Amino acid sequence: MPKQTLESPQDLLHFQLRTAMTMENDSLAALQELAGAVKSAEIRKLFKHHQDETKEQIANLQEAFRLLEFKESTAPSPSTKGISKQAESLLERSAPKLRDQVALASALGNEHYEISAYEGLIIPVAAMGATDVEQLLRANLEQEQHTSEELRKTLQTLVG
Repeated sequence: MPKQTLESPQDLLHFQLRTAMTMENDSLAALQELAGAVKSAEIRKLFKHHQDETKEQIANLQEAFRLLEFKESTAPSPSTKGISKQAESLLERSAPKLRDQVALASALGNEHYEISAYEGLIIPVAAMGATDVEQLLRANLEQEQHTSEELRKTLQTLVG
């Protein structure tokens, strides 16, 4: 199947939204796996909470597609696939006593990718004056930033 040529800012924005949808779906699956891999009930609870937020973020993306009158779909997200593979590889290699640390560090890396993805979406949406879509994307960004801080603090406490 030939690759789509992105010829306009609208094409690029649509593709980036599609990639963000894949990113969030991949994150939801990864969070389920990470929650199952950790020993700490507190960390498991943190991952389960972020699963709920991720479902909200997916709903926000669906609404963004609707408001922009773009067909809702997904596009490949090799970055999130790679982040998930890295986490899986590290968990397989890690002694059980390190799994909480590995899971937190892996989730933190994913959050940073998601933060940059949303920042890259917000700029063109703001420039086109789509304030309703911008608000949805900013809500997602703020959740990602908050989760990143929670993960960082929890990891810092865990390692001392």
